[in-house]
Amino acid sequence: MTELLGIPPQVLFGQVMLGLINGSFYALLSLGLAVIFGMLNVINFAHGALYMMGAFVAWMMLNYLGIGYWPSLILGPLVVGAVGMVLERTMLARLYHLDHLYGLLLTFGLALIIQGLFRNAYGVSGTPYPIPEVLSGGQNLGFMFLPNYRAWVVVAAVIVCFGTWFLIERTRIGSYLRAAVENQELVRAFGINVPLLMTLAYGGAVALAGFAGVMAAPIYQVSPLMGQDIIIKVFAIVVIGGLGSILGSIVTGLGVGVIEGMTKVFYPEGSNVVVFVLMAIVLAIRPHGLFGRPRT
Repeated sequence: MTELLGIPPQVLFGQVMLGLINGSFYALLSLGLAVIFGMLNVINFAHGALYMMGAFVAWMMLNYLGIGYWPSLILGPLVVGAVGMVLERTMLARLYHLDHLYGLLLTFGLALIIQGLFRNAYGVSGTPYPIPEVLSGGQNLGFMFLPNYRAWVVVAAVIVCFGTWFLIERTRIGSYLRAAVENQELVRAFGINVPLLMTLAYGGAVALAGFAGVMAAPIYQVSPLMGQDIIIKVFAIVVIGGLGSILGSIVTGLGVGVIEGMTKVFYPEGSNVVVFVLMAIVLAIRPHGLFGRPRT
């Protein structure tokens, strides 16, 4: 099929793989946004900055403390999650009963502050982060060369995304979270600390962004602008999947990444806007998104 189209199979499968890698980061970030909006009713514009923070935490741990990739993969999300919980308790918790616009403006301001702090400290030029030695090299599959680290990124992202979905949809703590969204007073009546639950939800959601940032560090340059470049696409993906839809964010993130990769093969000029074209089509046909539910 690819030969009939005049496209070498290595190019096609290589772009599909690249799309899956980008889609893995899209899925992790849009999942965190969906959790925050669905559980806390806040549009978190600071998500991209916290993703960037995760990459910088890994870089600083390596260069200042000598802590390698694997510990950073755990410590990075924990640090970003802790920062997120402080932000939620001190600022966001005051906005839950207000219009979405207040949360959007606050998180947009926080994104600018976080990005500005890192830009002043490290400049705008990116700094490299080495691929862990155990994941260096790749596999020759015959039709394409598959780098080991990129395969790891896709597998790890899928496991974390569906693990988060299982936690929210199939466990007791997830049922508490979903119940708190519907009726906080009822959940409080059962002796559950709802504010703490909300803080943990926000911390866990931004920890996903930190996890994505650590995994992105060896692939992309660690830069204060790396979150700014991706967050607009991620918001579009959340809209396509349906605001607050956990499964929608995962499936749409991976799917849009593959579509974006295929577009680079057949129509490279449209690869940067294909996600927004898809968003416009979905909103015209299904305003609440592919997996979302109409809000009453």
